[in-house]
Amino acid sequence: MIITSKNLFINREISWLQFNERVLEEANDSNVPLIERIRFLGIFSNNLDEFYRVRYATVKRIAVSNNSGKKIFKDRTAKQLLNDISAKATDLQQKSFSILNNIIKLLEKDKIYFVDESKVKPIHRQFIGNYFFEIISPAIDVIILNKNKKFPKFKENLSFLLIRIELENDEIQYAIIRFPKDLDRFVKLPSDNLGQNIILIDDIIRYHLKDIFKIFNPKSIEANMVKTSRDAELDFDDDISKSFLDKIAQSVKERSSAEPVRFVYDSEIRLDTLNFLLKQMGINNETDSIIPGGKYHNRRDYMDFPNLHTDLVYEPMQPLNVKGFSHSDNTFDKLKEKDFMIHTPYHKFSYVISFLMKSSIDPKVKKISITIYRLSKLSKIASALINAVRNGKKVIVQIELQARFDESANIRYAKEMQSQGIKLIFGSPNLKVHSKICLIERLENGILKKYGFISTGNFNESTAKVYTDLTLFTSNGKILDEVSNVFNFFNANYKRYIFKNLFVSPINTESKIKKLIINEINNAKSGKNAWIKIKINNITSHSLIRSLYDASRAGVKIEMIVRGICCLIPGKKNMSDNIEVISIVDRFLEHTRFMIFNNDGNNKTFISSADWMTRNLDNRVEVTCPILQDDLKNEILDIFNICWSDNIKARMVNVNFDDKSRVSNKNEYRSQKNIYNYYLNKIEGI
Repeated sequence: MIITSKNLFINREISWLQFNERVLEEANDSNVPLIERIRFLGIFSNNLDEFYRVRYATVKRIAVSNNSGKKIFKDRTAKQLLNDISAKATDLQQKSFSILNNIIKLLEKDKIYFVDESKVKPIHRQFIGNYFFEIISPAIDVIILNKNKKFPKFKENLSFLLIRIELENDEIQYAIIRFPKDLDRFVKLPSDNLGQNIILIDDIIRYHLKDIFKIFNPKSIEANMVKTSRDAELDFDDDISKSFLDKIAQSVKERSSAEPVRFVYDSEIRLDTLNFLLKQMGINNETDSIIPGGKYHNRRDYMDFPNLHTDLVYEPMQPLNVKGFSHSDNTFDKLKEKDFMIHTPYHKFSYVISFLMKSSIDPKVKKISITIYRLSKLSKIASALINAVRNGKKVIVQIELQARFDESANIRYAKEMQSQGIKLIFGSPNLKVHSKICLIERLENGILKKYGFISTGNFNESTAKVYTDLTLFTSNGKILDEVSNVFNFFNANYKRYIFKNLFVSPINTESKIKKLIINEINNAKSGKNAWIKIKINNITSHSLIRSLYDASRAGVKIEMIVRGICCLIPGKKNMSDNIEVISIVDRFLEHTRFMIFNNDGNNKTFISSADWMTRNLDNRVEVTCPILQDDLKNEILDIFNICWSDNIKARMVNVNFDDKSRVSNKNEYRSQKNIYNYYLNKIEGI
């Protein structure tokens, strides 16, 4: 077989859609609690929104340029890829509507009923009326559309009701109702003897359309939901008089006028109404994704569907303590003895907050340096850092203003921290800082001693409840001296820094990984046992994929857990026979990134903030850290093996691209449940 570039890789956009299909399958899994299934529909919808605003928008930019995109996408042009994406997305949307309808029927068996504007019971009329006039009406925007007036500009991701009003003289007047941004989408109605009733604010608005447009004395009124997604790329101007903070803030603001990339409409809408809106909004049939949908859009709100019955949601998993690492201990003394590691959400994220709070009041601590990518809405991390400044510590924060869709929140925190005296470091527009590191310098007996932590995930107490991540706490000077150099690199990235222990993008991550792969290849050729175990979110780097193909052909056994995009084709004869890939989608988002190399029986183990993507290798500052302590190396190997044994939530990524679930005659084995039990047994000494 002749292997060419065309059959070496899976298209990354198509692979991503396959991942989101796996998320949708969770919504269709009868073993998942019913309310959690409806929340997975919300996750699916939210994922698709971001995909269109980022990846589809990027392909569209290429499609409307003079570049066909053939050199970029190898097997198709940009316009062909847009068509392929739209076809797949439309198919997934239709599946999601069918799944939602089935869930609604199943909820009715548990006496939970969705009520729309046509099914309002007399017992609920007064409640709905009061809710509309007191809560919804003051918060909605009603915009009358004029054929001779320019269509209004809205924020980048918008759902609205398009209103068609037929007047007494048979003229047609159009209007838009924008949904309240900060109101819960679902309203619980007073319970009756039949069960719990739920109504969406969409339907409360529909129920009161005649009240809203009473001034027009309408003959009839129709309302159809429409949803648009806009290009979310940030464009920067070259005005050197502006600070980087101001440039980001301006660019985020300008997203509201970005080009539309997706238009989803109610399939019941009248054709003349649809054509009017497409013309008004400048939607292009050739390059924009125009998708017929159902009555309701913006289904990302289903992520926040209320807890109505405890037996319809996941059983709670209370985060655990780490054996031998108590909150009441002197953390600095404990880290002098050994390294510790937490694995959230199985372990308490409060270890991170507690360490920062202790450091903020410790008289011996002189300096705290930390990278911030995404903060929670009410961040205890930010509070601890501000508290440290108030206690006379020098605090340096590298905050990434370009963290996609969190730019506004990070800008707000940046301004607050600046006002409190924290020194902020900003990256450049071409080099995002995605590393997750913290360095604490403490004066002990006249010598500055370093402590710190390095993580695979954001220092964010909200996402730590649902994202799996590893965080290493250490006082190892060899590692922390290099962490210190990473912070120096932020200030002067033109200087040359040598990293012997850490892999730091864009300096040496790719070359270091390739060196480890080559070592396994050499061992395999020498007849030694050679294998690689990798757990990452995405792999798109063609360069690293080629290296793994080389390893496979040399006889290296490669096991990979890739949650999302996988451009590598596993199990292909004479190319990737020795590569197996699985993807796990379950109640927690699999976010841990680590890799283990056999190294002739002396395992080399690393945790990382970086996925195996070109952007993470070349266009971001990422940190990969070696795990040097045997008990922690064994723990990570155990975690990989537990995940690899999953036969409930693991799906095989294969050469046929159909991502089939694992078929096994063994007892059911669900990795996330078993990881929790693994840590519980550690505490109990089992």
